[in-house]
Amino acid sequence: MNAYSPPYSSAAALVPDLRANGYAVLAARDVAAVCGVSIDALDALRGSWDALPEDGYLKDGGRYRRRRHACFVQNGDTLEAAPRRAHWQSEDYNALHGGMHRWFEPIDAAVTGSAAWPRVLTGFGALFAQVHARMPWHIEAHQFRIDTTDGIGRPTPEGAHRDGVDFVAVLLVGRHGIKGGETRVFEMDGPRGQRFTLTEPWSALLLDDARVIHESTPIQPEETAGHRDTLVLTYRSGAFQGED
Repeated sequence: MNAYSPPYSSAAALVPDLRANGYAVLAARDVAAVCGVSIDALDALRGSWDALPEDGYLKDGGRYRRRRHACFVQNGDTLEAAPRRAHWQSEDYNALHGGMHRWFEPIDAAVTGSAAWPRVLTGFGALFAQVHARMPWHIEAHQFRIDTTDGIGRPTPEGAHRDGVDFVAVLLVGRHGIKGGETRVFEMDGPRGQRFTLTEPWSALLLDDARVIHESTPIQPEETAGHRDTLVLTYRSGAFQGED
């Protein structure tokens, strides 16, 4: 597979790189260090991606996306589950699916109740608070599987976009039997951009959502039942989208 290698930041340079560039990329070992969790504990969650229900809201009529969703509030080291709510974005941030109240099935309790789960969410939340001290964070967690059921799968059918939050963490859980899925990050108000392909399970892209836009290119099959699994975490101060 032809792929541009990710421009990894070290754990020590992570906060300065986020401040300087508006994004940073972490190798799996540094994700584990930042979140205080082992790779084995993260790998124990991977099987739950095999049981994601189909996303019934795709306006392009596709069948290539499966997902679950859950919400949390982080205040300091404390993480509390929020009541189930619809995922909502304005059309300013998602021209394709904005303005819709999308009710997805919740993330399984076996996942959210694991020892690794709160460490991942609060680990990134504490990191982002070093860039902008805006806690409490209103966190939305999305489990995604993009597959090649339709011959092609689109990780970001809305195209290059912002999410309408403060920070975003995109963790690659795994990829199997596919080509494509290149990540692209661009400055909001400048000429610079970066392109690379995440291939290492539990590597992560971190974004300052006000400063950059991002997208992932479509995937195509190299084998039967090819797919790309990600965990996307968004962090927003003040309220969940649609509540302020």
